[in-house]
Amino acid sequence: MSKNFVSFCFSVFIFCQSVFIFGESRQFDVVIYGGTSAAVTAAVQAKKMGQSVIIVSPDKHLGGLSSGGLGFTDSGNTGTVGGLSREFYQRIYTAYQNEKSWQWQKMSEYANVGQGTKAMLHDDKTMWIFEPHIAEAVFDAWVVEQKIPVVRNTWLDRQNGVKKNGTKIISITTLDGHTFEGKMFIDATYEGDLMAAAGVDYHVGRESNNQYGETWNGNQVGTLHHGHWFKKPVDPYIISGDPKSGRLKYIDTSEPGVRGEADHRVQAYCFRMCLTDHEPNRIPFPKPEGYNPNDYELYVRIFATGWRETFDKFDRIPNHKTDTNNHGPFSTDFIGMNYDYPDASYERRKEIIAEHTKYQQGLMYFLANDQRVPDDVRNKMSRWGLAKDEFIDNENWSHQIYVREARRMVGEYVTTELDCMAKRRCPKPVGMGSYALDSHNVRRYITPAGTVQNEGDIGVSPRGPYGIDFGSIVPKREQCTNLLVPVCVSSSHIAFGSIRMEPVFMILGQSAATAAVLSMNENIDVQKLDYEKLKARLLEDGQRLSYSGQKNNSDKVNVNTDK
Repeated sequence: MSKNFVSFCFSVFIFCQSVFIFGESRQFDVVIYGGTSAAVTAAVQAKKMGQSVIIVSPDKHLGGLSSGGLGFTDSGNTGTVGGLSREFYQRIYTAYQNEKSWQWQKMSEYANVGQGTKAMLHDDKTMWIFEPHIAEAVFDAWVVEQKIPVVRNTWLDRQNGVKKNGTKIISITTLDGHTFEGKMFIDATYEGDLMAAAGVDYHVGRESNNQYGETWNGNQVGTLHHGHWFKKPVDPYIISGDPKSGRLKYIDTSEPGVRGEADHRVQAYCFRMCLTDHEPNRIPFPKPEGYNPNDYELYVRIFATGWRETFDKFDRIPNHKTDTNNHGPFSTDFIGMNYDYPDASYERRKEIIAEHTKYQQGLMYFLANDQRVPDDVRNKMSRWGLAKDEFIDNENWSHQIYVREARRMVGEYVTTELDCMAKRRCPKPVGMGSYALDSHNVRRYITPAGTVQNEGDIGVSPRGPYGIDFGSIVPKREQCTNLLVPVCVSSSHIAFGSIRMEPVFMILGQSAATAAVLSMNENIDVQKLDYEKLKARLLEDGQRLSYSGQKNNSDKVNVNTDK
C-alpha cells in the first residue's frame, strides 16, 4: 500500500467525519476539547453511558503522545491500570496478534522488554510497548466503533470562544467559526486552553517547597538524579576558560539560586522519535533548514570527557523500531526553551515547536555526520534513521511535541508530593498513579566553580501506588461547575511529574466523563456529585481505585548530590 494512498484515505476519512458532524445538530450532552488519549477514553465512556458526545480536537491525529511516539509506555505499576485505559492496551495486544502487524520482524524475534514489565503479557492479554501507527489505528477504530463524531484541526477561540452563564459553560466556539453547545465540558488538552479560557485558576512553573510542605518542588540546584547531568567538568565558554568570549549556546544566564524556591520554569520538551536501523524501512536523518553545527559544540565537549551513553534510550518497540527519548547531559530535551509555551498564543507555540524540531533534527544530523563526533558514535548513529512507515503525512517526524508540563489547574483539591508519598490519605480517589515523581531538567546554568550543569531533573519513588482525588479534576465551584480537567490536573509541579503518564491520563479521562454524566443526569454542579455514587460506577466499569498487591519498585533511582 503506497504512502500517498494511505494519506488520501486518511484525508477522505477526516472529510467524511466533518460532513457528518456539520450536517447535524451541534448540541451535545458532553463536549470534549482535545485530541489526546484522555479525550478518546472520555468520549468512549460518555457514549457508553448513553450520552451524545463530540471530540473537538485542535490536533489532526488522535491519541496525543500515545500515538505520537511514546510507545515505550511509562506504565509504572500496571496493576493500577483499569477500565478503558487497560482496554486500550488490550486492543494493542489484539492488533499485534495479527501477523500483518509484524511487517519487518516476526513476533518470536521481538525481545518483549518493557519498563518494569514485559512488553507483551499473554496471560493478561495486554501490550504496553507499540508502534505509533498501531496506537493511532486503535484510537481511530475506537471512535468509529462507538460512532463518536470528531472534528479535527479546529482550534478554540481562546479570547472570545467560551460562553458562560454564571459558573456554567454554555458553548465553545472555534477559530473557524463553529460553535458547540453542551451540558458538560471536558478539557483534555495538554495545555489546558479551555480551562484557562473559562476563567479557572491555574499555575505555571514550580511552586516553592514551602507552599505545600514538599521536598522535591521548586529550584533543585545541587540535586542530581538519573544520568541527565554533567558528571565531569565541562567548560561553558565559547573560548574555554574565557568568560568574556560568551557562553556556548543553550546555557542559561541565571544564577544558581536557592534550592526549594519557586520559579516560572517548566520541564523540558522534546519529540519522542520513532527510529529504525532496519535498512529497508530507514530514512537517513534530514538536515533541517538553518542547521548550524556549532549549536552542538557543548556535545563535542561532553564526548571529550569520555561520555558514551548516546544510545541508552533507544528503547526497542516492534518491527526493529525505537521509542527514542532524552538521555544524558545534552540530548533531545531542548532545555529552557519552552517557558512561554503554556500561555503562548497559537502562533508563538508554532514557533516554539518549529524551534524544537530544528534543534532535535539538527542534533540527530550532527551526531550522524559531523566529523567532531567520535567515530564510534558517528558510525553507529549513521546506521539509524527515521521510519518510513511512521508519521507519513509529517515527513516521518512525530506530529506531537512532548508537552511534559504546561498549565496545571488549581482546583478543589491539589494533589501534592504528600499524596504520592502516602503522607496523607486521598479522600476521594478517581484513579491511581504509581510512576516515579519524575521531572526533566528545566535549565542549564554555570556553577560557582565555572562549569556547566543542568538543574531540575528529579526521579523519586512514591514507594507504592497512590490515589488521585476527585477534587483534582474539577475546578473550584465558584469558578466553573460543568467542566472537568483530566490532563492539566490540579497538582503541584512534582506530583504532576508522576501523574503525567499516558495510562493515568486515560484513567482520568474515563473518570471525568463518568462524573460529567452522573452530574448531568442529576442536574447538579459536578462538585456536588455524591462521591459514593461516582465510586460505585467507576468500580462497575473496571476502574481501580485501590491497590493491595506487591509494590513495584522499578521506579527507584540512584541519587547523587553535586557539592
